[in-house]
Amino acid sequence: MKLMLVGARVVAVTAAGALLTGCGGSASKGGDGPDPKPSGSARQGGPAADGEKTGATGKPDAEESTLPGALPSAYEFTPNPDRVPKNAAQARKLTRGAALGEADWTAGMVRHTPYESGGSRPVLPDSCVWTRSALPSGVLDSFTRRLDIPARNGKGRVQGAVTVTVHRTVAGADQEIKDTVQESFRCPRQELGGGQRLSGLMSLRFHQKDVRNADASLFEAGKYTGPESDGTQDYVWTKSRIGPVTTAVSVKGAKGYKNSDLLRIAAEGGAKVLYRVELELK
Repeated sequence: MKLMLVGARVVAVTAAGALLTGCGGSASKGGDGPDPKPSGSARQGGPAADGEKTGATGKPDAEESTLPGALPSAYEFTPNPDRVPKNAAQARKLTRGAALGEADWTAGMVRHTPYESGGSRPVLPDSCVWTRSALPSGVLDSFTRRLDIPARNGKGRVQGAVTVTVHRTVAGADQEIKDTVQESFRCPRQELGGGQRLSGLMSLRFHQKDVRNADASLFEAGKYTGPESDGTQDYVWTKSRIGPVTTAVSVKGAKGYKNSDLLRIAAEGGAKVLYRVELELK
């Protein structure tokens, strides 16, 4: 389904998507976290201007292979079948290994309270009020970590979260991506609990040719309000899929932060968690 958006918001979502999809496994290092390296699909070297593959003796492509951490022209990573979880225990090992901790995302992050949740998954019923339910039979595990950038220097507290979910099948994981896009149409205003609300939500699923670090990706944007939000703030969310594994990164804005700041935080977290999923599956 095409996303029907108009006016300046279209430009904003498109620009945000360009930033997020353009940030692959070669994301820059943030704080004490690991510095993700390009995946197997991001090796330097690619089609030369004359259509021939460059190599050790060929002339490198000036736009693709001469830049450190250059993105690949297409995503080509294939999970090792022996590394794809077959049961809940294997899935829990993957989700805990891939989810980001406070030293893994960006500088200065601390644990939110609560910090971790697992063994269930968020569900958005027709009431548009988020709740949690037991894992369906098609999901082996889902695990979330919540991390904040504390309030300081006149700025408010930014709240981030990363979720890794392992499905039994690739089809099940892809259905999660499709369902997420529909949720913003069904519920453009959503209740998160504890007085937290999202509004003006819009989702965009990217064309596969524009995704360089996953099999599928989408982006969602809107507004956030809550007891400690100091008014209405920007909200961004990105979700991606590699094989039967989905990752989701959300960032709730705060006083003193621009939308572009949140996009950079989300892009960095999204790139790093996808790289960690690759490591678990290669």
